[in-house]
Amino acid sequence: MTENITRLRVGIPKGSLQETTQNLFNRAGYNLRISGRSYYPTVDDTEIECILIRPQEMARYVGQGVLDCAITGLDWILETGADVVELANLKAPWPNYGTVRWVMASKEGSPFGTVKDLQGKRIATEVVGMTKRFLAEHGVEASVEFSWGATEVKPPILADAIVDVTETGSSLRANNLKIMHVVLESTPRFIANRDALADTWKTAKIERLLMMLKGAIAAATRVLLSMNVPRDCTDAVLQLLPARATPTVSTLSDPDWLELSIVVEEKFVRELVPSLYQAGARGIIELPINKIVE
Repeated sequence: MTENITRLRVGIPKGSLQETTQNLFNRAGYNLRISGRSYYPTVDDTEIECILIRPQEMARYVGQGVLDCAITGLDWILETGADVVELANLKAPWPNYGTVRWVMASKEGSPFGTVKDLQGKRIATEVVGMTKRFLAEHGVEASVEFSWGATEVKPPILADAIVDVTETGSSLRANNLKIMHVVLESTPRFIANRDALADTWKTAKIERLLMMLKGAIAAATRVLLSMNVPRDCTDAVLQLLPARATPTVSTLSDPDWLELSIVVEEKFVRELVPSLYQAGARGIIELPINKIVE
């Protein structure tokens, strides 16, 4: 007899988000393994089933209920117009998990400076729906054509302008393009199917999974500092700590010393540690953090 196990079906984005998503799951405590030939990653949780799908299609499958939840970009949620519930912004300081911009651009030296100049012109893009909505918002009618790739090379011969995605703008500059407008800023989002959220078991499972993912992201830029501080130096040390920080203070076997632990942004450590030492702190230890659940 086959055991009937309830599972949460989770969409893992294929492509540019794939490696970072795998690392995110691993940081969150889930051993997610993606085979080069399989679209069904394995995870060390028998209650979770993963499917590898392109981000462009993810929201549609979640909206249809094929997937219970998934990670995809805000851009593709809006482009598909899928009926999904957005549960979290998963922006993180990792490759492809930061903010990307969809921009309208044209060739340097062209007569096109704003969207108004594109009346009756040709625009190439992968996000046809988003582009048409942007044009409509500005009262512009233009021909919007789907681009199968290498969009940035199409002006001025194959298109008058493009709407393309960029993180740094380097590809646009390399192709001698100028940005006319920012159409949308997008980050990775965690989305869920409405019916799945009506299911008590699936909702609880999604909440636990999301808690761990968010906890891993919250810890991404922070470290734990632990130090021993003479009692008579405590005030001087505390004044050096970030205003929002709340240290944990513990007693030691030596009544004249205290142990102080605090979570801080890693970028401040190189300036903070010498100052703490000068103020009297000793035995200062920096420790990595895997997760912070707030």
